[in-house]
Amino acid sequence: MIGQIDLAGSFTLHGTSMTVNRMGYGAMQLAGRDGNKLVWGPPRDSDGAIALLREAVASGVNHIDTADFYGPHVTNQIIRKALYPYPDDLVIVTKVSVRRGEDGSWIPAFSREELTAAIHDNLRNLGLDVLDVVNLRSMFSIHEPAEGSIEAPLAVLAELQQKGLVRHIGLSNVTPAQIVEARQIAPIVCVQNHYNLAHRTDDALIADLARDGIAYVPFFPLGGFTPLQSATLSDVAVRLDATPMQVALAWLLQRSPNILVIPGTSSIEHLRENLQASRLQISSEVIADLDAIGRDA
Repeated sequence: MIGQIDLAGSFTLHGTSMTVNRMGYGAMQLAGRDGNKLVWGPPRDSDGAIALLREAVASGVNHIDTADFYGPHVTNQIIRKALYPYPDDLVIVTKVSVRRGEDGSWIPAFSREELTAAIHDNLRNLGLDVLDVVNLRSMFSIHEPAEGSIEAPLAVLAELQQKGLVRHIGLSNVTPAQIVEARQIAPIVCVQNHYNLAHRTDDALIADLARDGIAYVPFFPLGGFTPLQSATLSDVAVRLDATPMQVALAWLLQRSPNILVIPGTSSIEHLRENLQASRLQISSEVIADLDAIGRDA
């Protein structure tokens, strides 16, 4: 048996009975790569991907972030093969509003037909009758939030929720104005945006969401496809006898109690390293040093 480790406490999604450990797992890297097509096709080691998911859950991870456009379809099918029937406390969060072109491109898919098809793709490939949480990802800009109304696609998602296909709704890649608009249409349990030690655009938003009990889930918590690099971060890691990535994850966990961390990896070794970050305590003096990275970025 794999011993469970301290996963930095738990968080109950607002207005739900779903309580997750704050250290989760992001499944994007389970998909493969075909030339320049990122997150495309099967992994090089399918058995290794299955073993990684099983170890994550055995270690206490009960929050997995995914999307059926990872692969496409590949990641959800691996999750089902590895973990079905799912543990009672496992919360799988997926996202919609994107489809993949044959060239690997990421294409907005906001229409009623596309959103409905995406929900059914997720249900089928995960082997579920209802999805725990579905994030609507804004695609006015692929990499960063950009203004634009999300009322129409969110109304579709709310209808699918009323039909019993979706339990709860979240948002991804959104602006504060879009969050306000969304909350007038349906209860929002989480927001997933680009945020990490060096990318601090959402500092004020995190505090606002915390006051309302809404989870904030940083994507690219370790920098994404370009890992975080900082002399200060490296120096702190040496002082704490940790890796820079462990320090970056621990900083997020100490940043605010509503932050849920979902680092992704295709390596069991890196998974274990990431999970150990939940045990790392950083003093206020060192936090101040790390905070300077974001101000200087």
